[in-house]
Amino acid sequence: MSDELHNRIRVFRAEHRMSQGELADAIGVSRKTISTIEVGRFVPSTVIALKLARHFGVPVEEIFSLPEDAA
Repeated sequence: MSDELHNRIRVFRAEHRMSQGELADAIGVSRKTISTIEVGRFVPSTVIALKLARHFGVPVEEIFSLPEDAA
């Protein structure tokens, strides 16, 4: 099983005209955390994923998805 997780955080930030720092402040994490999640170096905890979804007002599945070939 792969730990790869696709995300659309950068897209949502752009739509809301937010910097990584602004988003980080809004959900209570560091800018580096947002950066590493965006580029796929870090898989967020369930709590961070839910905070991101709540912040943008969308289901978690609109931000995060597994690759099609993931089991």
